Amino acid sequence: MIRILVLHGPNLNMLGVREQEVYGSQTLAEINARLMKLADAEGVALEAKHSNSEGELVSWIQEARGRFDAIVMNPAAYTHTSIALRDAVLSVALPTVEVHLSNVYQREDFRRQSYLAGVVIGQISGFGALSYHLGVLAAIDYVHGAQSKKA
Repeated sequence: MIRILVLHGPNLNMLGVREQEVYGSQTLAEINARLMKLADAEGVALEAKHSNSEGELVSWIQEARGRFDAIVMNPAAYTHTSIALRDAVLSVALPTVEVHLSNVYQREDFRRQSYLAGVVIGQISGFGALSYHLGVLAAIDYVHGAQSKKA
């Protein structure tokens, strides 16, 4: 069974409250519930975690090695600042999909820089909560493809 870790970065616990015109009205709990339903339908195991702490996210990425087949991560503001997250993703060699609720390329200039872009298998942004759904599907497809190449 494919195992996927979903990581939510800083301030995403405020979804449904903060800047709904940018991030939508769905809460993080609602997004996670939809992802669990998707995982059940796809026959994969999924674990979702949130942290406002960069160090905790780094630790979870490191702990994912050997336990998960892929990571789907919304690093939120750490996208634009965290070399530590980049290095953690690079060090575990797990396929990672970067997701964002908003289209970061239509926003402020500083949001157009992702320190993770060079080490993830792809980015999905601008589709609201659907970005997570698409990210999980992309991770599943990628892992299936990698598994079939090994067989």
